[in-house]
Amino acid sequence: MMRPLVAALRFLTVLPIPGSWGSAEDDLARSAAWFPVVGLLLGAVAAGFAMVLPMVAPPLVCAGTMVVVLMGFSGGMHLDGLSDAADGLLSSRPRERILEIMKDSHIGAMGVMAIVGTLLLKFAALASPSAGELWATALVMPLAGRCAIVVQLALLPYARASGLAGIFYRRRNRLTSLWAAALLAAVACGVLGWRGLAVGAASVGVAIVFSAYVYRKIGGATGDTLGAVCEIVELVPALVLVLGPMGQAR
Repeated sequence: MMRPLVAALRFLTVLPIPGSWGSAEDDLARSAAWFPVVGLLLGAVAAGFAMVLPMVAPPLVCAGTMVVVLMGFSGGMHLDGLSDAADGLLSSRPRERILEIMKDSHIGAMGVMAIVGTLLLKFAALASPSAGELWATALVMPLAGRCAIVVQLALLPYARASGLAGIFYRRRNRLTSLWAAALLAAVACGVLGWRGLAVGAASVGVAIVFSAYVYRKIGGATGDTLGAVCEIVELVPALVLVLGPMGQAR
């Protein structure tokens, strides 16, 4: 049971895990169910930073540091997926050409704008909560992003004939998405009260809407769209808390 968790940690983070335990392809194929747990662990580390930073730095520095921390955990892997997905999906080309563009390692104008826009929104949203609430926002954001990956895996078929992300479809269990949504709702409500319901619903809703858009464009998911949905939905909790009635009242 622990091998898939280790595989998920190896895949989703840059943590230096010694040895080869959890490196087998079958371990990775069964690891998607553990993505929310990895997201929660990353959120716990981010929350720790968010508790300490306001004691020694002003809000803008705290927000910038948190953006770097959240990005650094994954080595920018999901941002790379976001940029490739933006270049392809926003190109107004036929399906096969979109897939070719997404596979190209070069970044285009749409990809740059997607990365810059996402990071700017994260920075602005993280600069807005009070110091006492920053830790809760930081805790939920990585969890929401990794849960979104599981939701898209459950909703969409694989769009390519072969590829790394296809490994997760070998052992796909759509019920895993229910577990992911339940964990997100429980954690969000535990640290945010009733607003946690709004955070959970908005995060899952955005994941579903984006997945529907991806399906309309290319008929299924790819590794890039999975990274993109992680980055997009990771932003949602911070925006909900800032734009909601309680956030606007501050």
